Amino acid sequence: MCGITGFIDFSMNIGYNKKMVIKDMNNTLDHRGPDDKGYEIFEEDKFTIALGQARLSIIDLTSAGHQPMRYKNLTIVFNGEIYNYRELKSELLELGHEFHTDSDTEVILHCYEQWREKAVNKFIGMFAIVIYDSATNKVCVFRDRAGVKPFYYYYSDQVFIFASELKAFHKHPKFQKEIDKDSIYLFFKNVHHGYIPAPKSIFKNTFKLPPGHFLEIDLLKASVNIEKYWDVTDFYKLPKLNLSYEDAKCQTKKLLLSACEYRMIADVPVGVFLSGGYDSTLVTSLLQTNRSEKLKTFTIGFNEGNNEAPFAKETAKYLGTDHTEYICTTKEAQEIIPTLPFFYDEPFADSSAIPTILVSQLASKSVSVVLSADAGDEVFSGYESYKFLERNLNKINNLPKWLKPIIGDVGSCFISGIPETLDHGKMKHKISSFINAIRSFDKTAQSKIVFDNMYSLPGSFLEKIFIDKNFIVRENLDVNSFKEPLEVAMAIDYKSYLQNDILTKVDRATMSVSIEGREPLVDHRIIEFAAQLPLEYKWDGKTSKKILKDIVHDYIPKEMMNRPKTGFSLPIYSWLRGDLSYLIDEYLSPKALEQSGLFNVPWVSEQVNLFKLNKLHYQPFIWKLLMFQMWYNKWMK
Repeated sequence: MCGITGFIDFSMNIGYNKKMVIKDMNNTLDHRGPDDKGYEIFEEDKFTIALGQARLSIIDLTSAGHQPMRYKNLTIVFNGEIYNYRELKSELLELGHEFHTDSDTEVILHCYEQWREKAVNKFIGMFAIVIYDSATNKVCVFRDRAGVKPFYYYYSDQVFIFASELKAFHKHPKFQKEIDKDSIYLFFKNVHHGYIPAPKSIFKNTFKLPPGHFLEIDLLKASVNIEKYWDVTDFYKLPKLNLSYEDAKCQTKKLLLSACEYRMIADVPVGVFLSGGYDSTLVTSLLQTNRSEKLKTFTIGFNEGNNEAPFAKETAKYLGTDHTEYICTTKEAQEIIPTLPFFYDEPFADSSAIPTILVSQLASKSVSVVLSADAGDEVFSGYESYKFLERNLNKINNLPKWLKPIIGDVGSCFISGIPETLDHGKMKHKISSFINAIRSFDKTAQSKIVFDNMYSLPGSFLEKIFIDKNFIVRENLDVNSFKEPLEVAMAIDYKSYLQNDILTKVDRATMSVSIEGREPLVDHRIIEFAAQLPLEYKWDGKTSKKILKDIVHDYIPKEMMNRPKTGFSLPIYSWLRGDLSYLIDEYLSPKALEQSGLFNVPWVSEQVNLFKLNKLHYQPFIWKLLMFQMWYNKWMK
């Protein structure tokens, strides 16, 4: 919908042009909101507040939807959509409220007046909301339950700065862009993916408001308080629903259809990303079956790497959608890479951002809103890693108790002989995690031990990457609240990979071309319901995402969907040794690596040279290193 920016300065003598700063901050988010710009400044004795918004018009295209929007003592800037705003509006009308626009923004203001902080529990949508209440001298910030919409904030030196993207902070004179070293550690820690998990950010004193949280600022005390209003783990703790499989399937389908239909609400054209996989086929099937007009669907394909375009085309033809397919050239994909540090303005190393930007560019020629079917794997147990985890934990727990310590001791002797290299170290770390799991007699603790270590580099190797060895990393997931080990893995992925990687990727990619991405499968009603379903309805020991797949089979013949899961995959590493080798030479040379003062350059350079010779098995390290270096060159020089 837009980008939001703002700041609160508690100093008595500000010493900079407030109007110029908020305008400059706002202008950095042109791509998020090209249709309208707005800002307001409130100067009080103890503080000054500036609120800004760059608008992408989706609902109520008139000037009545302009932000910041005022109502009595309340002023709001808001990024996102409240899909059930019409129902909330009807409820408020019965309570005596009066409205002057057809925008969901006005409904939020009235909801806040009526129910204060509890209003957020009524919202179905994606949102980052900032409300200034001049009567109570408080500012309240709300972020949606899944974290679809971003919210960054900086608090230091008597100033609180916020924005939808970090790039806006660079326009504020009091923002100090000092790298947070713990965040760099977290970025490199994950074996496959590179992101900085909430609440951390790349910079010191800079944070992401975690999903499902609200933040309150007492303007007279200059204090900040953060509270959680929703957590997926609360629903895993509840007793499983006593439903037959068919009843569960029927209720799941109703929730999915409601979530999809809500996300079609707009005053502009809407389409769907269709890959041909189960999740996007589900969303497309539910929507196309219930409407006479053809749904617009979009797919891109590649001549290199995995190509799902033929599957998507077959699905679109079967369902009768208005389908657009584009086969991208290698050159088109490679040309996206230099733009990544601008749109992903803290280090981000998911290479599938490239095809996501390309399919967003394709969709932007026809629609202003697009649905993306993410979260099916995390919510309905779809990843291959879950199968691996379940099978191996079963093997561990079938061992006689007397044998476990013996295997643990023998295994410890075995791994002590594994060489201390990056590639062998990954294997050593994984085996070590299984040994620790064997020694544990608690199934949920075993699950977290194994799952965490499957995807983490060992600390000994992370220490080799950096000059500074002192890192503080805290895990905050309480595994004791789970009844099933597999649910531990699902919750970890939901709270980390989905929120910090996938949803970030889609938000920045769609916003890069000024279209709004919507995520029906992260509707909190679906997530809450799925968490309470018996595990065997999602994973029965043979079929992943069982209930979701069975719903798809009501629309699409099973034989059409019977193919291996692929996803977007590009030959990034062969490119980096070929056409794009200049990026390695420019950004990963010893001289370039020395600039940040972070890296153990001799050791890192050795890994780069092994990569050039195609002798480094753990290649994702090179992509993460390149993405960090390109980010550093863009934002720190």
